[in-house]
Amino acid sequence: MTAALTHASLRPAPTNRLLASLPRRECDRLLAACDPVELELGVVLDEPEARIRDVYFPTGSFVSLSIAVDGKSPFEIAMVGNEGMVGAPLILGVNRAELRAVVQGAGPAWRMNARTFTRELGAGPILRNALHRYLQVRMAQFAQAAVCTRFHLIEGRLVRWLLMTQDRAHHSEFHATHEGLARMLGVRRVGVTRAANALQKRKLIRYHRGEVTILNRAAMEAASCGCYKADLRVYGTLLAGA
Repeated sequence: MTAALTHASLRPAPTNRLLASLPRRECDRLLAACDPVELELGVVLDEPEARIRDVYFPTGSFVSLSIAVDGKSPFEIAMVGNEGMVGAPLILGVNRAELRAVVQGAGPAWRMNARTFTRELGAGPILRNALHRYLQVRMAQFAQAAVCTRFHLIEGRLVRWLLMTQDRAHHSEFHATHEGLARMLGVRRVGVTRAANALQKRKLIRYHRGEVTILNRAAMEAASCGCYKADLRVYGTLLAGA
C-alpha cells in the first residue's frame, strides 16, 4: 500500500454527511476518535485482499473504488465522497478489502484506526444502524453501475461520472484525463475523447490539459443517463437527513 497522506494542520469541519447524520453527541464522540488528514491525489488506501488498517470519512476529498478485470486496468464501480466512508467491509466484520481504493480527488478526511472503528461499531446500535443503511446504498449503487455499463452509451455514462465527480469535488472545476476517464468507464480512450468533444461543442463542459469545467449543470443533468438521478434517489431515501 502506498504511503500516502499527511496530517492536516488544522482540524477540518465535520462535513462528512454520514457522520453528520448521527445524533450530535454520537457524532462528536466519533470525531474525537478520528485524526484529520489530507488525502493526496493517487494515493492507494486499500488493495484487494489486504488487511484494512484504517477507515476514512472524506470531507473535501473523494476516493475511487475499482476492481481489476482479468488482471488488466482497474474498472471503477463506485466513488466515495463526503456522503460515505472507505473501509466498509469492517461494518460486516470483514477485515480484508474487496476493492482497490485510490484517492481521485485530494483533500481533507477523517481517519479512524480499524480496531477503534470496530470497537465503536459494537458500542451501540445508533452507529451500526446508520452504517447498515449506508451499506444498502452502496449495494444499490453497485447494481446501478452494472446496469449503466451494460445498457447505456458512453456519452451518458461520461456525463454521469462528471456529475458524480463534481458533487464530491464541491467545485465546477476538477482534474480528469481522457486516459483516466477511459479506465474508469472501462472503454477505449477514443470513445471518451469523442464523447467529451461532443459535450464541449454543446458548451456543457470545457476541457483543457486534463482540467474539466462544468459549464451548464442543468443541461448536464438532462444529458446524463438515468442512473445519476437513480443514485441520488437511493441515497435520499435510505439516508434521509444525511
